[in-house]
Amino acid sequence: MTSTDWADQIRGIDETLSKRHLELDPAGYFIIYIDPQEGYIYAQWFTTVIDARGLATDPDTGQPIPARGGPKREPKYVFRGRTAKEVCVEIFEKCTSFQPVSQLSHAAYLGRELMRAEMALLRGEPYIQD
Repeated sequence: MTSTDWADQIRGIDETLSKRHLELDPAGYFIIYIDPQEGYIYAQWFTTVIDARGLATDPDTGQPIPARGGPKREPKYVFRGRTAKEVCVEIFEKCTSFQPVSQLSHAAYLGRELMRAEMALLRGEPYIQD
């Protein structure tokens, strides 16, 4: 198998797994982005309430939170670091006043996304959260 075939196979696995159903974390969700000028990865944490239909809703309004667009919400907390590990330590080890993640699947997702953000930052490439 060539390296191109291998890369295509890996991309296919990732695309397939990205389409699976996920249970939303009742502890909240994160918006991850990078600032290349500052050299930082940011993870904004937002609270949410999961309704009876399994939809994430705004705790203040009770309205479903759209995947794209919608009213601007302010994060409850912003984590920041120069590496994925630094942001993970901030979220999972230093954050003691609240629990921003309550599911292992969400923690694993954050680790993957923060590594993708770090690689984009190092390579000078854009980062788009999956």
